[in-house]
Amino acid sequence: MTEHIDATGAADSATEPAPAAGPDATPSEPAPAAGATTPPAEPAPAAGGTTSPTEPAPAPEATTPPAEPAPPTGEHPVPVRPPRRALRAALRWTAALLTFAAFATGTAYAVAGMERTDVPGLATESDGRWDYPALTKPPLPSGSPGPFVDTNKTGSHYADLRRLVLPAPHGATLDKGLAGRDGWLSTTSFLARYDEKDDRDELAQKFTDYGLRHIAARGWTTPDGTRTAVYLLQFDSAAVLDELTRDLAPYGGPGYPLRGAVDSVADEDFPDASLVTNVSRVAYVESKPYGKEQTRQAYLAAGDVLALVVQDRKGSAHPVPFQQTVTLQSQLLA
Repeated sequence: MTEHIDATGAADSATEPAPAAGPDATPSEPAPAAGATTPPAEPAPAAGGTTSPTEPAPAPEATTPPAEPAPPTGEHPVPVRPPRRALRAALRWTAALLTFAAFATGTAYAVAGMERTDVPGLATESDGRWDYPALTKPPLPSGSPGPFVDTNKTGSHYADLRRLVLPAPHGATLDKGLAGRDGWLSTTSFLARYDEKDDRDELAQKFTDYGLRHIAARGWTTPDGTRTAVYLLQFDSAAVLDELTRDLAPYGGPGYPLRGAVDSVADEDFPDASLVTNVSRVAYVESKPYGKEQTRQAYLAAGDVLALVVQDRKGSAHPVPFQQTVTLQSQLLA
């Protein structure tokens, strides 16, 4: 901050008036002799102490303010006004302290509002999120509308479904078993995720009845041992997904338990603020005791596409990367 210094720091000065003429007059010069030329008279000094042109004016002398009179005996002392120089110095220090306090407060607010990666020294700290590549939605075929515009009555995704699957984060190892053939996973491979044979058979029939077109999937394992699988199932229209989603994902727990995650309940800790417009979400977490590993899962319905996101990890499945993965997949489908 540029400090503005008062230019009036010097003490005030006053011009001392010249003494007035005394009562004794200077004797007059004798009258010149007859016939002599009379020299012109010198001008008399002007009032106020102005000197003649032939003599320089005396320099003004600084005067010292008179001392304050001592208080009368028995009376309270009269407060002495601080010198003007000291007063100005005090004002400058006060302004400097106020400026420093405002700067410190603003700095603290700015640091508190930053992301962890924006604050020097904290960039290496992690809150559990994974490092995903930049997400880009695939282009639509020429003349095709998006899934949620008014002219798209069936809510169809016309973009390549395989390019709508969330990519793996940096450092993860891809699961080649979910690559499928030309990027399409078979219905049998998908149904293998479910625990009961009767459930698999029932779901296979439902998929046929509701017009399942194809399944795209991707899976990976991160260095901490978390296994992730993302499945996208595309149907003939959005209308058929309402009933199917109610069967697969009721509120209290999954309608068809996954293999190894039979005792799953609604994930109450999943933040509602992460909901994505036009995408419905139901999330579950395996309740304790869940054995050697824990499973988290979520169903997403977006137009004509039903998604299933599953994460398993030995010990416990961390909530932050699961929520991050589900939210990013939702954004790709919106």
